[in-house]
Amino acid sequence: MDRFVCILILCLFFQTTTHAQPEKRWIRHQVALIASPTMKGRGYVDDGKEKAAKYLLRRYKEFGLIAVTPDSSYTQDYHFAVNTFPDVVSLSINKKELVPGEDFLVDAFSHSFDAKKIKIKTIDFSTIHDSTDWQKTALTLKPQKFAYLFKNTAGFFKNTGYHPWGFSKELPPGCFIFQERGKMMWTVGTEQIPATVLYVQDSVLPKKIKKAAVHVNAKYISAPQNLNKNIIGCVPGAVKDSFIVFTAHYDHLGMMGTDALFAGASDNASGTAMMLYLAEYFSQHPQHYTMVFIAFSGEEAGLKGSDYFVKHPLIALSNIKFLTNLDIMGDATDGITVVNATEFPKQFELLKQLNKKKNYLPEIRTRGKAANSDHYHFTEAGVPAFFFYSNGGPGYYHDVFDTPSSLPLTNIDKAAKLFIEFGEKLNSLNP
Repeated sequence: MDRFVCILILCLFFQTTTHAQPEKRWIRHQVALIASPTMKGRGYVDDGKEKAAKYLLRRYKEFGLIAVTPDSSYTQDYHFAVNTFPDVVSLSINKKELVPGEDFLVDAFSHSFDAKKIKIKTIDFSTIHDSTDWQKTALTLKPQKFAYLFKNTAGFFKNTGYHPWGFSKELPPGCFIFQERGKMMWTVGTEQIPATVLYVQDSVLPKKIKKAAVHVNAKYISAPQNLNKNIIGCVPGAVKDSFIVFTAHYDHLGMMGTDALFAGASDNASGTAMMLYLAEYFSQHPQHYTMVFIAFSGEEAGLKGSDYFVKHPLIALSNIKFLTNLDIMGDATDGITVVNATEFPKQFELLKQLNKKKNYLPEIRTRGKAANSDHYHFTEAGVPAFFFYSNGGPGYYHDVFDTPSSLPLTNIDKAAKLFIEFGEKLNSLNP
């Protein structure tokens, strides 16, 4: 009898726990799907971005969202060029094979390079004080014969004003290895430079570096060949030509070769999942204004999708009452930050009061204007907009460690409730 009672209590406990946070469970499930290996990092290798777009389109239709596109396709097509690495990317030093994505990264703008065995020469930049010194050193390079390891470059970049990207762009064809310390972050390359540039953690480099084996096969895809899609749907309101908009970018970095997967769970499967949650809710709870949901592509390549939308709007920008962009919703242990809070104090005060009343999040931080996500082009075009991002979590960003299993999603269920109330209250604000 006692055993039966214990089992009953445990069942009730787990049932209560399971149903206590339906928003969190729903969002976690979506993150797991959107950032799964089958999506290939939602990038430009193995149809990653196409698979993600198809998935979002399916969910829009399941929720009953209405297309705003003239052809009722839900999609807005556009193009831009991109540099990709579809084949094996490998690097070994002194016959020690390094792990792509963890031990080393290939600069996303790099050219192809293949050498089964090449000698390495080290250049210590602590002895190079200015651009004149570098120009003299550059004249001595023999990249057809050696690969070059660049050490202690931080001081050089600081003293000369060189940006690493601009510096790499000026390098000649050949292989150049930067010794790095700490976190390494990848990106999306939209052009291809003559050189092949690698970033390697100094902790994996041997004391005496002699030879390397390098294989990097870069494939540059021109703009006409790289089709991208924004996914747009809406829930018509009583006032059909005025809009409250929620946005999130669904693209990420994709694959660096065949082994390094940048899943992008926090950035930005989490924001996309949050937007989907809001889309499903508002599809069942129509509002005064029409609720619009836009999943942008091309954000990681330089806000390409949102820029295109603003220049080719499918709804009147002047009729957007407010836009909320969701990017990095992986963990709100320390609350959220609101970009543009200083620009729109009335809406920010509304958000704070809603949070205070229900005690959703421990803190809502204020930030001014910033060109750091898809809200930016809308703000520049005169559309009132916030960008929400969460504060907390392990800090994985633009690396191979940003996976679904790494996301605590603390307080994300509460953030979802806050965003729903915010969207509802925006419908009752005076224009």
